[in-house]
Amino acid sequence: MGTVSQLHEHVRQPAHPIQSEEEALDIARSLATGFAQQASDRDINRILPYDEVEALSQSGLLGISVPSEHGGIDISNCVLAEVIAILAEADPSLAQILQTHFHVLEAVRIGGGEDQRAFLFDRAIIGDRFCGVFSEPGIGGTDQNALHLTSNGRGFRLSGRSSPSASILFSDWIALFVPDDRKKLVAAVVPRNTEGIQIIDDWDGFGQRTSGDGTTILHDVYLNADAVLLHRDKLAQPTVIDCVNQLTHAGISLGIARSALAAAMAFVKSQPSADGGFERAADDPLTVTRIGGIAIRIEAATAIVERAGSRIDAAQINLTEDHVVDAALSVAAAVTVTADIAMEAANALFDLAGMMSARIGLNLDRHWRNARIHTLRDSARRTHTIVGNYHLNGVKPPKSSLL
Repeated sequence: MGTVSQLHEHVRQPAHPIQSEEEALDIARSLATGFAQQASDRDINRILPYDEVEALSQSGLLGISVPSEHGGIDISNCVLAEVIAILAEADPSLAQILQTHFHVLEAVRIGGGEDQRAFLFDRAIIGDRFCGVFSEPGIGGTDQNALHLTSNGRGFRLSGRSSPSASILFSDWIALFVPDDRKKLVAAVVPRNTEGIQIIDDWDGFGQRTSGDGTTILHDVYLNADAVLLHRDKLAQPTVIDCVNQLTHAGISLGIARSALAAAMAFVKSQPSADGGFERAADDPLTVTRIGGIAIRIEAATAIVERAGSRIDAAQINLTEDHVVDAALSVAAAVTVTADIAMEAANALFDLAGMMSARIGLNLDRHWRNARIHTLRDSARRTHTIVGNYHLNGVKPPKSSLL
């Protein structure tokens, strides 16, 4: 912990060109089978998955959200969420890399100029990985660790220290989102090895232990005019940038829930009945009923995620404020429901499996730890307040979470 992570300089071979949504799902399932094999070992020993991350890059999945006019398949958002869920069921730390990656690409789609979109989307299709550094809401210029932005000719200078950024250790490109002194958003995308950028491997959370989160320190980093998104003002208008981020967040929770349920069923099937009344633990009607209830809620959560994805699709096609609000409310439901079932499934694993499941060597607690850390990233209380304020008082959801 606390080491400085260096970018491994190499020439990446172009990624596999994915041609359809069905192919994207097939590739995700194939990768997930391999990722799951060592996921527990990586978690318990905190082995960062560099080989697995490179396999993600080579798979072509990093380019599936790119618009068709730029060479991508412009995947529907419900399929995008399912790709995330499939990978999260195998290893939610690896799925988190895609969450932040697709968040940045949506910001580029909305705020980038034509040349910027063409270049950055091409990098995504090749297999480059994007992550974001966001100025924390409410941070003032007096905070010595705040991100400080100053004008410098046609560009800007940026200094300061960020809070841990998701999956930044695995990034090739870093998107920086910082308000200027007039509270207007400046958004820029720069190579990870830009002079003055230092990334610290200091994530010590008890879950999502191999997701590559880390602190970014910016030492007078120069953001030239070409790096600053040309239409960055659009990022502060009603968009679905945060909806895409929250939908993929829900996809990770859904994958964790599926994984916890699968672990519970596998453990219960392998155990004799605890009270001797049944030949197998899996024959206990109470256990059967509990498993059935969780499976039903996971199926319902999957449907809610699909509905939220279709609402985002509609807003991307016709970006009106009403469509954005519809998408935001639907995504809020998806985030809340998937968070609840992820925690319920992780808790049920231990309720049903009993004391034997608590052995450290089994590392079954990783499902609960991953669910707990991941759901902390989006407060259910805040989400309930936003939705309640809309229905009760007509207050529309925030336009963007980038500031």
